[in-house]
Amino acid sequence: MQETGFHAYRFSISWTRILRDGTSEGGLNKEGIEYYNNLIDDMISKGITPVVTLFHWEIPQALVDEYGGFLSPRIVKDFTDFVDVCFREFGDRVKHWITVNEPNIYTMMGYAVGQFPPGRCSEWQFHNCLGGNAATEPYIVGHYLILAHAHAVKVYRDKYQISADITVLADWYVPLTDTSADIEAANRAVDFFSGWFFNPVVHGNYPETMISRVKERLPHFTEEQRILIKGSYDFLGVNYYTSNYAKNDDKPAGRPSYLTDSDEPSLGPKVNASSWLAVYPQGLKDALMDIKRKYNDPVIYITENGYFDYDGPNVKELINDKKRAKFYNDHLYYLHKAMEDGVKVKGFFAWTLLDDFEWKSGYTKRLGLIYIDFLNDLKRIPKLSLKWFANFLKN
Repeated sequence: MQETGFHAYRFSISWTRILRDGTSEGGLNKEGIEYYNNLIDDMISKGITPVVTLFHWEIPQALVDEYGGFLSPRIVKDFTDFVDVCFREFGDRVKHWITVNEPNIYTMMGYAVGQFPPGRCSEWQFHNCLGGNAATEPYIVGHYLILAHAHAVKVYRDKYQISADITVLADWYVPLTDTSADIEAANRAVDFFSGWFFNPVVHGNYPETMISRVKERLPHFTEEQRILIKGSYDFLGVNYYTSNYAKNDDKPAGRPSYLTDSDEPSLGPKVNASSWLAVYPQGLKDALMDIKRKYNDPVIYITENGYFDYDGPNVKELINDKKRAKFYNDHLYYLHKAMEDGVKVKGFFAWTLLDDFEWKSGYTKRLGLIYIDFLNDLKRIPKLSLKWFANFLKN
């Protein structure tokens, strides 16, 4: 992130490192608070601005066991208590906060596809589900994520007066053909993917396409809740990686599911050897222009953008990084074009600084700007000083 010449590093705070059992009643984890205080102070001393994400899919297991986590309205109070502690303890130095990272992926992958924790989905669509119902649970979880975000922002504004945001994965959809049916399918896909969360925090309700198609399975915001969620942002965080083709599907969906509610199959152009990352830089500009048009021309931060290589024995080629360099060059080109057309982009984060543990892919995919020897360097990373990080950002 770079705005008027400053450098920033984005990291997440672990809920259970702050509240031992996830609740304020369970008591503060003083060791966790000390850890983040030291991290934040060291970053600032080296000229790095901390940007903190409060929920990057790490929910206390105790809350899942007790009431189902984000399947229950009880989560809103516990999340609000958690973020209040973070603002109180760290808000004198941290001025940029992201409430929830990629709520659309957390809900879809955790409650419709079942590939991310808690592994819930509909058994008729996928095997080995740990319970679940893809026709209802993704929408319930998304609903309480939005309300939790909005309550967190209210705490910011009422008590701390600091900057707040939600970050949504805003990958783009391109009509497979120029027919009106495929164009409408692409628009629906965007609504069901990123508009699901952008529309409520900007306009106070779900997109009309979702309301008309999901009907009674989509939770309803009360008037009081709509007032709370509308405008619950200071900027919008946009993660962008890839684009997919969209083609209208006229066949009856059969059983309802979040994955079929938009009547649009993803047919993404798989440009590199990946299950999901189709390299389409123009999609970043198209997504940003769409957000500008639909959501009151907001201030935007690109909170994630990145490319991966599969790990392999050819270390020299991985370090040479020609494909990643081209990826960033081309995406920044289209980002600049969007800014020339009036999109208010104020910062950019690369995902990620170092090769890391990439969720279910583990160490098999490398997204870092810096190559890590996982067999040896991981032992040294805790010893690397923040001065080194600061020098890297400046150079």
